[in-house]
Amino acid sequence: MAVWTKRLSGDLSRLAMLLLLSPTLMCAPAAGGKIHNDVVFSHYGSAASNPELARRLLSPATLAQIERQLTASGRTLEGQAINLAAERYIIYVPSQAPPQGYALLVFVPPWQQAGIPQGWAPVLDRYGVIFVSAARSGNDENTMGRREPLALLAALNVMADYRVDPQHVYIGGFSGGSRVAERLAVGYPDLFHGAILNAGSSSLGDPSAEPPIPLPSRDLFYQLQTGTHLIYVTGARDTSRVDEDMLSARSMREWCVFNVESIVEPLLDHTVARPDALSRALGSLAGGIPEDADRLARCRSAADAEINRQFGKVDSLIASGKRAAADKLLERIDQHYGGLAAPQSLELMNK
Repeated sequence: MAVWTKRLSGDLSRLAMLLLLSPTLMCAPAAGGKIHNDVVFSHYGSAASNPELARRLLSPATLAQIERQLTASGRTLEGQAINLAAERYIIYVPSQAPPQGYALLVFVPPWQQAGIPQGWAPVLDRYGVIFVSAARSGNDENTMGRREPLALLAALNVMADYRVDPQHVYIGGFSGGSRVAERLAVGYPDLFHGAILNAGSSSLGDPSAEPPIPLPSRDLFYQLQTGTHLIYVTGARDTSRVDEDMLSARSMREWCVFNVESIVEPLLDHTVARPDALSRALGSLAGGIPEDADRLARCRSAADAEINRQFGKVDSLIASGKRAAADKLLERIDQHYGGLAAPQSLELMNK
């Protein structure tokens, strides 16, 4: 996992981090459910394994390069990044389960301790949502080596231990944790059917994003387009993140992910969503996803046409003997289109 050492940076100042860790934010919930501290899970699943993380969260060319490097050194991607016996989680379970089963919110924090934001517990009760979050999953931790598998293993274990409605499993996070949650929502649309992105987002297919969010394989991306609801929640005074949300939502729509909406909280700076905003977000997620099959088909067709146009440029460059230029274009295609361009992008790289 040493190849995945890129960390989120520049998202929170040290002062902001101290404020986030203050007792007024991370207080014990006052609601009818039950909180479980220092929970140790034991269930592993293939969804959180190193090969699956790499397949879903890296671009095809990046994955191919890593696999070549590992093969040359006699290693493989097999195994799990996390030793669950050494990890601790917090779980909040509402007092009553809805008839169809609990909903589930996996929360990726920017801080290190596992806690529930102030005032969230009564909202979780109202909507029948189990909350789970990992300790030692803050912004200074390895994104792909810890934060993402910790969140995935949280979902898998809660779903194994409680009666959870699989259509209402959500991923969320705050600040740098929200960026991680966005990556997981895109890479795991078969697991997470909703996301609450609180004060942190990136544009889809932007290689300069920190961390980047590559497009997954076509089958997974189609599931994202039809089965995942993304909700951005940011304070109105947190202007840089509001702008990022706007760009991120625009990129989603350009990639035919239309089930996005934004909640801008008046008078708030860079802070965790208030209970009323969480309530709006959970209520919207519970309401289902509208469909517009014609609009989606037109958008997909336009995206495919553009990918084919880019491949046409590559073919022309190769035919003209301009291999270096072709390789540079293929690299840009891989970074921008990700799994949508595979396997043809990889075939042309090896041509």
